Amino acid sequence: MDTSPEKNPSKVPEIALVFWIIKIAATTLGETGGDAVSMSMNLGYLVGTAIFAALFAIAVAAQISAKQFHPLLYWATIIATTTLGTTLADFADRSLGIGYAGGTTLLLTLLGASLLAWYLTLGSVSVHTVNSPKAEIFYWVTIMFSQTLGTALGDWTADTAGLGYGGGALVFCALLAVVAAAYYWTAISRTTLFWAAFILTRPLGAVIGDLLDKPHSAGGLELSRYTASAALLSFVVACIVVFPQRAARQAH
Repeated sequence: MDTSPEKNPSKVPEIALVFWIIKIAATTLGETGGDAVSMSMNLGYLVGTAIFAALFAIAVAAQISAKQFHPLLYWATIIATTTLGTTLADFADRSLGIGYAGGTTLLLTLLGASLLAWYLTLGSVSVHTVNSPKAEIFYWVTIMFSQTLGTALGDWTADTAGLGYGGGALVFCALLAVVAAAYYWTAISRTTLFWAAFILTRPLGAVIGDLLDKPHSAGGLELSRYTASAALLSFVVACIVVFPQRAARQAH
């Protein structure tokens, strides 16, 4: 079977500024949207996780079946991973009783195992090599673990560490600034920096989402989860429409 790049075009976007803007908005949407289903609709974390797991499976199947890069489909799949990550992390942390520290440790281990298995199987975890169904499966599983880890890490920072939602947002913004500085002024692997930034944008989105919809007594703005989710979704769609994206270049 011919698996050359020409026969298997990349279906993930080129990494540019608009990518990170949409990623942060999508991860924030994942927090408010996940909470809207599990909390505002009173369905609970387990039912919410089951719903979003089904949507995640459908989205990934559609993404893998697609013949080329489709921005709306790609970002719909990202949103599916981040809403699933929200309810799954909350289920592990709260319903299973392992706490934020335990959930963060477990998910960090799973994320590391996913990246290691991907590397050992295909020889690279770069987005520029995601041009086959096997690579796409590793890519989306890794992203799902990173999104779930981000939720647990964001909650641990804001609650257990006592920094609050605003303080947590500042911490993750500062860490992302360090990653950006390393990108421009060091020779650290671009693949390593990509995954570091990708992982850190999730807890940033988590604490921003909590800041928007948590009650005043908990340090939030107490906005409607439905309204916040609708506004964030509209912003994501507008960015996709206004700022055209192209598929990532492939490794040669």
